[in-house]
Amino acid sequence: MKSIAPFLLLVVCASSVAQTVSGPKSIQLTVYNQNFALVKDLRSVNLTKGVNSIEVEDVAAKIDPTSVLFRSITAPNSVVILEQNYQYDLISPENILNKSVGERLTFTRFNDQGLPVSDSGILVNPPKNGGTVIKTDDGKLVLNPVGQISLQKMPEGLHPKPTLNWLLECDRAGEQQAEISYMTDGIEWRADYVALVNKDDSALDLSGWVTLNNQSGATYENAKLTLMAGDVRRKQEEYAYDRSWIVTKSMAEAARPQFEEKAFFEYHMYTMERPTTIRDSETKQLSLLTASNVPVKKEMIYDGRGNWWRSWWYPGRTGDPGGGYDTSDYHKVNVVLEVKNSKENHMGMPLPKGKVRVYKLDDTGSQQFVGEDTIDHTPKDEKLRLYVGDAFDVVGDYKRTDYAKISERVIEESFEVKIRNHKQTPVEVKVVDHVWSDWKVVKSSHDYTKKDAHTIEFPVKVPKDGEVVVRYTIRTAW
Repeated sequence: MKSIAPFLLLVVCASSVAQTVSGPKSIQLTVYNQNFALVKDLRSVNLTKGVNSIEVEDVAAKIDPTSVLFRSITAPNSVVILEQNYQYDLISPENILNKSVGERLTFTRFNDQGLPVSDSGILVNPPKNGGTVIKTDDGKLVLNPVGQISLQKMPEGLHPKPTLNWLLECDRAGEQQAEISYMTDGIEWRADYVALVNKDDSALDLSGWVTLNNQSGATYENAKLTLMAGDVRRKQEEYAYDRSWIVTKSMAEAARPQFEEKAFFEYHMYTMERPTTIRDSETKQLSLLTASNVPVKKEMIYDGRGNWWRSWWYPGRTGDPGGGYDTSDYHKVNVVLEVKNSKENHMGMPLPKGKVRVYKLDDTGSQQFVGEDTIDHTPKDEKLRLYVGDAFDVVGDYKRTDYAKISERVIEESFEVKIRNHKQTPVEVKVVDHVWSDWKVVKSSHDYTKKDAHTIEFPVKVPKDGEVVVRYTIRTAW
């Protein structure tokens, strides 16, 4: 017998008594960088005197129904909300059958000659209970019928889209302007920055982009867009949404900034100057800022005992085969770019957190990628420090050369740090070490700076194809 995949044919659809409100006249969308947004739209509603039932279908699929607010702008004191419902039982073949138990349906299949054969009966068991069962007019039970199933009417309570429904009592008839607001998950934004460093590493050009990802299940036409940057506390269950990003547009070239920034509460808002359409399942990029010729400071830092210090002191450390605990196997010299976010440096706009990709022009004028780092929310006049990578031609060696116990609670340790520069130009390197308890540098080959209670720094200048050795002794008491 020739069979076909089952599908549902609705012959008659019941109408709803509720009034479906037309689309929004305007939309305000405030997107937070924590995967949620506040939606506010203005709509025209025709109300009669007495009780009215109205429906809004074009809302986000990931709406938080507990956050919905309906407010009459025209006559707020004339409308009383009796009920508010979020209806998300959507039209689908399975849902239609699940709600049609006890109803008559017809299923049509094809016989061996390819001719249609139809049977009818009462649905006695829906798919959600383990399979479709139909009782035919002659009393037979048909299990999981194959073919085209048709019903005479649409079950009540199903909607083509997630729907908000209100039962309103109004003391006067006429058209009113109403604002509907709610929060939705599944929409977020992030900032991405591109920095282009000049030839001598003394300045850079910075461009910032907003990458907006909408997976909320709704499209926002001609929305007035505001981005909220800051750590907004929100108590809710954790949902796992797809946060993958597909970015195809190049950000190497700067575009005109389109956002006005202002402080709001303890956060910062970035409001777009023109309306924009944000479609469902769309990733959109918008220009946030541009800054040219920003002074930058490049630092090289060698922190040979950093890994030891962070694991306090030696626990779990594994080194090179044959190496000792007193000789570090870390030889990398870190490269850091420092920029001050100030008006004097052609910046000064509070920067949302995001990733900064750093490029540099080569001798042919082509841009080459040299590293990236992330920044946190950064106010004006604060510094950005970007750890972009490790130096190739500058390396360091760190070891403890001597240990002496002076008394029961006093020791002296001697250290040696070698910085080797294989470049054709001299370099400046900051040699960093970490100290503990009550300490004192009793001997040192170079000047040092006390960075904090447990960090010291030796700034050294290493000649081209040269080496500098820093030696120092620290007395520690506890």
